[in-house]
Amino acid sequence: MTNPIKHVFFDLDHTLWDFDKNSGLTFEKIFNLNKIEVELNDFLSIYEPINLNYWKLYREEKVTKSALRYGRLKEAFDGVGVRIEDDMINHLSEAYIDNLSSFNHLFDGTFEILDYLKDKYELHIITNGFEEAQEKKMTSSNIKMYFKTVTNSEMVGVKKPNPKIFNFALNLAKANAKESIMIGDSLEADIEGAHKIGMDTIHFDYKDAYNGHGYKRVTNLKTLINHL
Repeated sequence: MTNPIKHVFFDLDHTLWDFDKNSGLTFEKIFNLNKIEVELNDFLSIYEPINLNYWKLYREEKVTKSALRYGRLKEAFDGVGVRIEDDMINHLSEAYIDNLSSFNHLFDGTFEILDYLKDKYELHIITNGFEEAQEKKMTSSNIKMYFKTVTNSEMVGVKKPNPKIFNFALNLAKANAKESIMIGDSLEADIEGAHKIGMDTIHFDYKDAYNGHGYKRVTNLKTLINHL
């Protein structure tokens, strides 16, 4: 059977760009610069689920960008019992964004799979991340050149899994859903969102935490070769 896929759409954070690793290194840097005395691993263990929850609220239009950036830090510091003034939280929020793209760790196999795919398909990004941060991440990690189009939620005014962002990305790529596949880490935002508009999907389950959900799934980017 002939492969109908012509366009491969990737999520960026937690899919190609190793968000958790880069985020941890960024916090280490800005805490040292600002003399914040907190045990990094304790902070990260509390911050990471809070951050994921804030992104869910952001996707659902329940919090603003500024509320996300402030709230995730405020709650994490409260969670480790460290009192930080609001002015410093706001400063750290800006410093975090400014420094995040100075670290550019990618998931194992990113360059190998992009090199494998680039001559076979047109490659694209669909991300809920903030435009200024995502551009810096792709540039500093040397992957921007692989992608013909980049769609972020701020361009469209809605976030994945809203069908509008997928349709916007398809139009930008001059593609249709039946010849396109979405690869991402979020079952809700990437996989279910793309599936609902008729795109094929592959779930990148990098924590190997899900099984049996019925969607195609990989735990290592290199094994995308088996599907594409």
